[in-house]
Amino acid sequence: MIFDCHTHVFGPGQFGGATLEAAKRAWGDGQEMLVTPEGHWELFKDIAGAIVLAFDAPATGLNVPNEYVADYVAKHPGKLFGFASVDPNRLNAASLLESAVKELGLKGLKLGPIYQNFYPEAKEHFPLYAKADELGVPILWHQGTSFVPEGYLDASRPAALDPIARAFPNLKMVIAHMGHPWVDECISVVRKHPNLYMDLSALGSRPWQFYNALVSACEYGVTHKILFGSDYPFFTTQQMIDALRNINQFTEGTSLPRVPEQVIEEILHRNTPELLGLV
Repeated sequence: MIFDCHTHVFGPGQFGGATLEAAKRAWGDGQEMLVTPEGHWELFKDIAGAIVLAFDAPATGLNVPNEYVADYVAKHPGKLFGFASVDPNRLNAASLLESAVKELGLKGLKLGPIYQNFYPEAKEHFPLYAKADELGVPILWHQGTSFVPEGYLDASRPAALDPIARAFPNLKMVIAHMGHPWVDECISVVRKHPNLYMDLSALGSRPWQFYNALVSACEYGVTHKILFGSDYPFFTTQQMIDALRNINQFTEGTSLPRVPEQVIEEILHRNTPELLGLV
């Protein structure tokens, strides 16, 4: 099975504000991000399944409602799993998550400090994590860099999750993109806590960083905690499959360490829904 743990949908007007402006600067003025549920399903109907992420980040112009994601994934039960998103700065953040899980049937929580402009370790946000723990749903964190100038870069280090993991040892959490560029810091945090994982989504666009990330994961003995994901539409599932299977391109004719083929295939075929308690 190949399960993609990190995918997005963006309806009309849901990818805007500072993020859209930054995307235009990075990728050109013609940039427009629109990924409908129909377009998403065309690409994901032929794999084992995927996580689909909502995004509540008014600080940087991202607004993918929980209802939008819930309506879509409800049409494909057992294959698509929707994750709610709640801006932790909202006074009723914990109750919004509870409604998204109990009323909309969403299976996890998506947070991104660099998009939502909050500090993960701030105690005022711990009731939200406590609610996720109580509900038994995992949190997927964008705990890494971004090109959006308005985002809080100093809130985005993987180590910021360490006090949360210590406070809620049973709460399952995933650090997206292996926390790039702080990959070794991400590995250190994940190794330390039994219920922390990391995904490798989008790292295929930086092949040298990607190779070094997996070599470090091998050296630290944490490859069993790497989940496969793409970050679609920014990177496709097939692109990530190809990048992962080509991870050793730099080693040919050198003494550089190779990532074992067994590790590559185990990442590709990891049973993420079971690991995260989605099924």
